Amino acid sequence: MSTPAPVDPPAPVDPLARERAHLADSRAALRAMREDVEALDIKDVTANWVNAVVLGRQIEDRIKALADLSHTPLFFGRLDYLHTTQEGQRFYIGRRHVHDAAGDPMVIDWRAPVSQPYYQASKKNPQDVGLRRRFGYTGGELTAYEDEHLSDPAELEHTSRLLQAEIERPRVGPMRDIVATIQPEQDEIVRSDLSGTVCVQGGPGTGKTAVGLHRVAYLLYAHRERLARTGTLVIGPNRSFLHYIEQVLPALGELEVQQATVDDLVAHVEVRGTDEAATAVVKGDARMAEVLRRAVRSHVSLPTEPLMVVRGSRRWRVPAYELDEMVRELLDRDIRYGAAREALPQRIAHAVLVRMEEAGEAPDDRVQNAVARNAAVKAVVKECWPAVDPAKLVLRLLSDPEFLAAHAEGVLSEDEQKLLLWAKPARSVKSAKWSAADAVLIDEAKDLVERTHSLGHVVLDEAQDLSPMQYRAVGRRCTTGSATVLGDLAQGTTPWATGSWAQALGHLGKPEAVVEELTAGFRVPREVIAYASRLLPHMSPGLAAVESVRENPGSLSIREAATPEALDAAVVAACGEALEHEGSIGLIAADARIAPLAEALTAAGHAYLSPGEETTAESRLTLVPASLAKGLEYDYVVLDDPAAVVDGEPDERTGLRRLYVALTRAVSGLTVLHSSPLPQQLAG
Repeated sequence: MSTPAPVDPPAPVDPLARERAHLADSRAALRAMREDVEALDIKDVTANWVNAVVLGRQIEDRIKALADLSHTPLFFGRLDYLHTTQEGQRFYIGRRHVHDAAGDPMVIDWRAPVSQPYYQASKKNPQDVGLRRRFGYTGGELTAYEDEHLSDPAELEHTSRLLQAEIERPRVGPMRDIVATIQPEQDEIVRSDLSGTVCVQGGPGTGKTAVGLHRVAYLLYAHRERLARTGTLVIGPNRSFLHYIEQVLPALGELEVQQATVDDLVAHVEVRGTDEAATAVVKGDARMAEVLRRAVRSHVSLPTEPLMVVRGSRRWRVPAYELDEMVRELLDRDIRYGAAREALPQRIAHAVLVRMEEAGEAPDDRVQNAVARNAAVKAVVKECWPAVDPAKLVLRLLSDPEFLAAHAEGVLSEDEQKLLLWAKPARSVKSAKWSAADAVLIDEAKDLVERTHSLGHVVLDEAQDLSPMQYRAVGRRCTTGSATVLGDLAQGTTPWATGSWAQALGHLGKPEAVVEELTAGFRVPREVIAYASRLLPHMSPGLAAVESVRENPGSLSIREAATPEALDAAVVAACGEALEHEGSIGLIAADARIAPLAEALTAAGHAYLSPGEETTAESRLTLVPASLAKGLEYDYVVLDDPAAVVDGEPDERTGLRRLYVALTRAVSGLTVLHSSPLPQQLAG
């Protein structure tokens, strides 16, 4: 009898190899999903060419959304549930949903309810999660994993090494999404309901901008049909900022979100002029809304003569007192000027139809519309309720002292009125050198005449720098929708910067908004943020300092150059040192210092970019005017002459806030160089 040969035990499965195999299978499944869409034939399902064009564009967008970005992890985490009622107990969490040929999920969208414990679960509240696994990537390849056994009391709470590495990963190119590193307090804001407006106060490095963008992505996931109808908009402070953030939403599969600045929203005239700070403050004051409302309504005059409408052989008379009642009633309703102007001829026509019916006639809607278009009726409307051109109205307010005084009485002081008036009044709308604040006034006047289109959701970033009138302009774009307001009161660097979120939200038309505060810093090293926070008591007393979770010894270096002439050379040398490290470098300086530093960099053979130009592995140094630094971030920052940054602003508070922004742009290291004494507020 032969003895059976011994059977070798199965070789242990390498967990990393298994996860890599799942990644390869998921990428293949995503590719198959994309190919299925590309293979669709719509010839037989479209009734006409219009439907064909619309469906074709939808398919193109779907194909773009299914793109597999080679250097972007398809999934970044895994959840193993203990007693879940979901089909299967293991879920891979990623940027978008991926399913296999049978329709079974291979990757779960991070926005799905089953994914939420990936961000929220903890030892104290495991949320039925037995294991949370995080993945580490290098150049798109899965290279590491890290496990948390949330249900194991023997395993202590710890800070994820991979999570920390992802936060600190060098930044080259546009802003990255934070979907793999969202923290519990951030996740709660991201997933807050569409119906409510949320205001996020967050210091440098707390992730408020990324939270706002991920909130848009979440809302589009949870309320796609509604927001597809009503639209979404992200508003940033300038084009450089928008260019920096523009790749975040596409990386999350969202392609339909529009981006704009406040200036873009109110671009009814060409802006060619500028205002002195004092003038801009008055133009941005909320009281200007009342001045404009009075000026618009001043065009209405009460009728003094009766109206005679001739139709065929009959004449129909509407007495002056009845016309007067119609005009007064429309004024009392306080509806928009243009809507009332359109309603008046219909009111008059209805009065004529009543007389026709009393005389035994049977007029219908066609007759009423014909009467409303009658020349005599149109003449009365033109006389009593003439058309108003918003730009011409603002032009007159800024050019005609008597007209301004009549409508600013009791609202603006005589000195404030003088600030508004142009020294050399323009002859026409086209020849006027409009300022950015003037364009906002025209937008307000335009809304008084006709309603501004409202969107489903608006994200407003760097909101602390807006004037009350700018808040009103943004608020008009979401009267029937909600908003996510993002900002930091300590970084308000305009003379009209908001004093409190309660005031700002009131001007926005969302006084009921919930204000959330992010105080945990994930971007700026602890040493750097502590140094910058020395300025807070002098510029924003009472505001809590950011508590950075990142220890990075040696991240702050302060150097003094012997003379102003030696400063340029020292700055160039510091940039050279920073370029020896991996990642992006920002050289930030007062606007007046940009030209000489540009010459010094060029003479030293250092190529540099301007803000908004995308950094690459070959071109990593950006020369940044302090006025454009807000919202941007770099791995290493070289800051030139802090005193010059402060002195470049119209007042000390604004200058200190500008310096605070410049000091907090660094992710890994900050080098401060100066030849003149540092601002005394930095002394610690």
